[in-house]
Amino acid sequence: MGMAPLSDFEISEALAGLPGWERRDAAITKEYRFAGFPDAIAFVVRLSYDAEAADHHPDIDVRYNRVRVTLSTHSAGGVTTKDVDLAGAADRAAGPQ
Repeated sequence: MGMAPLSDFEISEALAGLPGWERRDAAITKEYRFAGFPDAIAFVVRLSYDAEAADHHPDIDVRYNRVRVTLSTHSAGGVTTKDVDLAGAADRAAGPQ
């Protein structure tokens, strides 16, 4: 049995505890900014370990010093606790912004 998507209220509550994250349709997304390209790539590498451990892989868009992370549980058709948990892991991997 798959994981159920969160309700609109549950997503709003979760995002209240995740500064900078916003809802986009059936996903949550955030853009991180770093000092330069190497720092942006280092963040992606750190996040990749958390994503692999969770068996949950985000969409990642790197533009020089900016990295946009988008999370959605495609098999559930929306945002689940897996996405919220990985969003927190991304914030930790990014460090102070």
